[in-house]
Amino acid sequence: IFLCVDTPPTPSGDADLSRIWQAVADLPHEETRRVLVTKSTVPVGTGAHIQAVLRERGYTNIGYASNPEFLREGTAIADFMKPDRIVVGAPSQEVARQVADLYQGIECPVLLTDVASAEMIKYASNAFLATKISFINEIANVCEVTGADVKVVAQGMGLDHRIGPHFLQAGIGYGGSCFPKDVSALKQLAGNSGYHFQLLNAVIEVNELQKRRVINKIKNYLGSELRGRRIALLGLAFKPNTDDIRQAPSIVLAHRLLAEGAQVVGYDPVAMKNMRTLVPEMEYASSALEALRAADACVLVTEWAEFLSLDWAAAYKVMAQPVVIDGRNVLDGSRLAALGFTYEGVGTGPVAAAQTQE
Repeated sequence: IFLCVDTPPTPSGDADLSRIWQAVADLPHEETRRVLVTKSTVPVGTGAHIQAVLRERGYTNIGYASNPEFLREGTAIADFMKPDRIVVGAPSQEVARQVADLYQGIECPVLLTDVASAEMIKYASNAFLATKISFINEIANVCEVTGADVKVVAQGMGLDHRIGPHFLQAGIGYGGSCFPKDVSALKQLAGNSGYHFQLLNAVIEVNELQKRRVINKIKNYLGSELRGRRIALLGLAFKPNTDDIRQAPSIVLAHRLLAEGAQVVGYDPVAMKNMRTLVPEMEYASSALEALRAADACVLVTEWAEFLSLDWAAAYKVMAQPVVIDGRNVLDGSRLAALGFTYEGVGTGPVAAAQTQE
């Protein structure tokens, strides 16, 4: 029996386990031998608690295992068929092997461990990836004041096999349903256990500030008064190939710009329906070019492929002021500057500005 319910964050930052406990309560009483396998991301200690509840309720026929999932939105099937690893935590090797055998035919390392360690592996993995993102974003911010190019810096770092190139793409911060929730939950778990996880506090703070730095970039080109200025947001989902806007940087940007009195128009290939329910006061365009029409500045928020292949020469003609803030460092700044745009990325500002001035 696979337990695959969501565990959203509570206002305190802890994981909401109400759906977990409802599912456990709904288990039928029967004699058949079963194994309850938790795929959901749960705090360390949840599995031990579930096992205790099962014993208290007389479910002696139900074994237990933790089998965290590592699927990414937009590539879930590929991630399932070709995972980096399969982790199974159980009180006994027999139960762990039963669960592991379900994945026969999938070639990857299989780690059999205890329940608590399996639960921690998921949290630690996501927290480490989020830490890499916040770290490279901090490096990007230092690059902006020193004249270095964070893309070149990240490339050089990534060539070190101890570091690797993954998750070293500077930008306007992470979002989605996993990283923000899991980093916060791990911080709360540590705090509830009597340990102050200082590093994760910094990771969270850096990520929140990174989203807001875009506002200052816009003001550098348009002036400190944004009232009445028309700002286009290209991309609203937290990443491409999904309509998920949970904890998306676009939400913070839209609210901050609206609070500054700006007229905000957004476009996303698939996420506008979800965004409308959350930010109804924002204008929504039918295409990227429509969003850019009469805009004083544009912020590329989500690196959708269609924005990379956009007819930027046509975009230049429809914008009121050709200012592009590339929040994902995916556009060709030199090409845009040659077209007449004022371009700035994240951690590449001084270089892009010099090219623009030429």
